[in-house]
Amino acid sequence: MATMENVIVLVNRIQRACTVLGDHGGGDGAAALPTLWEALPSVAVVGGQSSGKSSVLESIVGRDFLPRGSGIVTRRPLVLQLHKTRDGAQEYAEFLHMPKRRFTDFSLVRKEIEDETDRLTGKTKQISPVPIHLSIYSPHVVNLTLIDLPGLTKVAVEGQPETIVQDIENMVRSYVDKPNCIILAISPANQDIATSDAIKLARDVDPTGERTFGVLTKLDLMDKGTNALDVLEGRAYRLQHPWVGIVNRSQADINKNVDMIIARRKEQEFFASSPDYSHLASRMGSEYLAKLLSQELEAVIRARIPSITSLINKTIDELESEMDHLGRPIASDAGAQLYLILELCRAFDKIFKEHLEGGRPGGDRIYGVFDNQLPSALRKLPFDRHLSVQNVKRVVSQADGYQPHLIAPERGYRRLIESALNYFRGPAEASVDAVHFVLKELVRISIGETQELKRFPTLQAELAAACYAALERFREDGRKTTLRLVDMEAAYLTVEFFRKLPQEVEKTGPGNPRTANPPTPSDDRYTDGHFRRIASNVSSYIGMVSETLKNTIPKSVVHCQVREAKRSLLNHFYTQVGRKDAKQLAVLLDEDPALMERRLQCFKRLELYKSARDEIDAVAWTR
Repeated sequence: MATMENVIVLVNRIQRACTVLGDHGGGDGAAALPTLWEALPSVAVVGGQSSGKSSVLESIVGRDFLPRGSGIVTRRPLVLQLHKTRDGAQEYAEFLHMPKRRFTDFSLVRKEIEDETDRLTGKTKQISPVPIHLSIYSPHVVNLTLIDLPGLTKVAVEGQPETIVQDIENMVRSYVDKPNCIILAISPANQDIATSDAIKLARDVDPTGERTFGVLTKLDLMDKGTNALDVLEGRAYRLQHPWVGIVNRSQADINKNVDMIIARRKEQEFFASSPDYSHLASRMGSEYLAKLLSQELEAVIRARIPSITSLINKTIDELESEMDHLGRPIASDAGAQLYLILELCRAFDKIFKEHLEGGRPGGDRIYGVFDNQLPSALRKLPFDRHLSVQNVKRVVSQADGYQPHLIAPERGYRRLIESALNYFRGPAEASVDAVHFVLKELVRISIGETQELKRFPTLQAELAAACYAALERFREDGRKTTLRLVDMEAAYLTVEFFRKLPQEVEKTGPGNPRTANPPTPSDDRYTDGHFRRIASNVSSYIGMVSETLKNTIPKSVVHCQVREAKRSLLNHFYTQVGRKDAKQLAVLLDEDPALMERRLQCFKRLELYKSARDEIDAVAWTR
């Protein structure tokens, strides 16, 4: 069971897991750190250039591993996680960007920090907010997370932009502004504390001093006869936490590669033997500082457990919802895969029918074809030209041959009507095609609106192809049936129409009181009036047929295309899918790689947060 003694180990593990999963500020700097990382406390090391920050960190770790030099050396944040291992275990380091390599030579760790910094900033004095993540495993450390930040400066040097001073301060503030950040403010003892860059910044973001730990370095370099007791005892500048003095290795010790263990011992001897600081020796030195920070982290985490747990529970709910949206992993057996495919098809088919039947927009466009497009096309047919006097005279004359008609030119009528009816084929086919394209568009829209299908681009493509092939079959059937309606009108002319013709002649023949000088049929048949009457009669018949087709063409199209699309759009696809084996079904369920990666990351985050919740709950119960 987890206890408060290893609570920092838990936080370290969660922070590292967040980092591995991308839940860190590696892309945009600390300002972009996500909520869980922000909720887990860490220690930010702040100080001016050459204040001894690097030496303090190396003293805490007990290893030489940080770049050294004059001017700005730390040019990217270094997120340093310390993991205490069992006694006797080998010390090693790991970088997040090189997860498979263990560094046991810490001089190579220093070189890799320099190289990784240069990869992003070039061999210049530029800075970058993108952190380097380093974990050190050692029996000589305490469990702790430290963030080493670029040193604050007052002037830009050659090779740096004029904004470097403000850029560094903004970067440091982006970390220390966070309420869960513990500030380790490093100040050199041989400078006036009133001019300390670290203390000035800490006072701005933490005016009460609740989260600030003051560290005074270079005590051994003070002028003889002077000391730093006013600072260390809190009289010069009071903090809520006691000041800690540090004696770093001298440059001579560094040049001689004096062992850090020996350096720690010499540091303890300095305080114990100093007439100024011996009464403070028990709370001075790098080892004491590391334990103090570890205890403070534990206390902060203890106080933050309820809010951290609440945040984790909220995030778990959000991740569960996202997993439901992305879809759960696919089963491997053929039966489950076939069932999933059929369920996805049914989901699509439901949406497609909703479009047709009015639950969703789009189906009204089919009605628009029948109510607007078809009548408009019928009105635009060139019957005026076809029934002009000249054309009627030509057609009738050709139909009579060498024997002129006596009364009604039956053959002429038939030819005029039959050739006129051919014009209806165009609007009929256009209606079939227009509805076909509406149906195709509704298929495309419905596939896009079927959220469950978004996971499977291959199945989407196969489903669309099957739907389009079915619609092509329905279109061909609709074309044949609709054109057959037109052909039927031409195959048999309504008999009542011909029966009326002799009656019309009789009304205009001899004895008709409305005719003063009634012409004889033989005299009338060659006049323009005669051909105009023929054109008028044919026009009446064509109008009657047009009204009929205006009603029957939509019936044919709906019967052959729309109804079949609703009833059997996927029947052929179902038959094909039912014949596939497990391997072929798996191909259909081949997911979008980007979506698979997104779900994998979501799943890993979900597992991380659930594990964190369980372990934090266990810690909470043992308090």
